[in-house]
Amino acid sequence: MTRETAINLLLALMIVMLWAGLLALGVWARPMPPLLAPALIGALSVAHVGLFIVAHDAMHAALVPAHPRLNRAVGRLCLLLYVGFDYDRLLAPHQQHHRAPGTAADPDYDSAHPASFWPWYATFLRRYVTWRQPAIVLLVLLAGTAAGLAPSRLLLFWVLPSLLASLQLFGFGTFLPHRDGAAFADAHRARGQNWAFWASLLSCFHFGARHHLHHLRPGLPWWRLWRGDSAPAHLVRPTPPAQAAV
Repeated sequence: MTRETAINLLLALMIVMLWAGLLALGVWARPMPPLLAPALIGALSVAHVGLFIVAHDAMHAALVPAHPRLNRAVGRLCLLLYVGFDYDRLLAPHQQHHRAPGTAADPDYDSAHPASFWPWYATFLRRYVTWRQPAIVLLVLLAGTAAGLAPSRLLLFWVLPSLLASLQLFGFGTFLPHRDGAAFADAHRARGQNWAFWASLLSCFHFGARHHLHHLRPGLPWWRLWRGDSAPAHLVRPTPPAQAAV
């Protein structure tokens, strides 16, 4: 295992543990101090973004490049925790996004509303949210209720943060980088943002502020994006075409 892979897995474990710990605090804390609830919801939104970004690295074979099965398993787990999204169903559309970014052939792009946040976000949800998400939420609510958990806590600290995280991921990771407006630098039709380190990290784990670099070097894991221009050539990996078929 290379040093980079070890760091990838350690950070992924930390993100999963942070998500689980915050969720457990939200579900079981008695009593809930008035100021703790909104702080927890905000922190859980960021943690959900982290789950998605780990899975996103897996989609580019950047998480555990030498072990494809482990790479996929971690990606699948992270998206399952994120309200039951299906890693395998999202893999091919994401690779198509990289092949034709910001065009009518891009499943992440809304050519009818290329500069309008809410209509584009609605299109984004229609394309990626299926019956699976509400079905899993219902099953978890039923199981939680049977186990003596308050359904309102699960809705407040699991479902609501996942919705807020979808706004973060869409706004910072899709809309701002790919919206029509100022000219793009190249055919990737993506732009980054000149943000400070912590704003870049907390908004979308550097994936938004360094989005153009991500399109140039999709094999860089998220934590390398902040200073990715200086990454050694052997750490820059294109997405293997075979990933779409496995």
